[in-house]
Amino acid sequence: MTTMDPIQIVLDAYREGAFPMADPDSGEIDFFSSDPRCILPLDDGGLKVSKTLARVHRSGKFKLVINSAFERVITACAQDRTPENRSWISSELAQIYLELHRRGHAHSVEAWLGDALVGGLYGVAIGGAFFGESMFSRPLEGGRDASKVCLVSLVNRLRARQFVLLDCQYANPHMVSLGAIEIPAQGYLAKLASAIDLKSVSPFVGEQ
Repeated sequence: MTTMDPIQIVLDAYREGAFPMADPDSGEIDFFSSDPRCILPLDDGGLKVSKTLARVHRSGKFKLVINSAFERVITACAQDRTPENRSWISSELAQIYLELHRRGHAHSVEAWLGDALVGGLYGVAIGGAFFGESMFSRPLEGGRDASKVCLVSLVNRLRARQFVLLDCQYANPHMVSLGAIEIPAQGYLAKLASAIDLKSVSPFVGEQ
């Protein structure tokens, strides 16, 4: 009897509209979907960039790099934010994402200040869909707005390469302030079906 590849199980789940999360206590991984679903539209009016954020992005304060420190990004994202806001990224799930990265499916955008990694995000790309998973910043190390700058960079890359879907899973005030919206699950699944069949150019090669 052949055991199914856990990486393939995760990829198939994304294709069907589900995503993995681990229980912070037990570490058990389960798959979830949300209704409504949160997305960040990739049209010109989708991402809301404040004047301050636009200024920081244009300034070149942060060196933005693709896929140079994926493991460090996911390690940072896996840290508990507060005792009440604990991470859903278990060590086992982190290893799954690392393998997805090795196979060319998971990608990171990183913000550097000198030699210090001060912010970043990561997610999974399938066809013309990008599934945003988590982001972090280190304001005490000079990384204020670093994760937001990474998001601006990500959106620009996805637009340039004709991606049509940026999935954010669950809405939160932070993402809503940046232009994320909620749509019914049925509508999301229709967008997803179209997106994953697209043969878009990979947006994650080289520096910004």
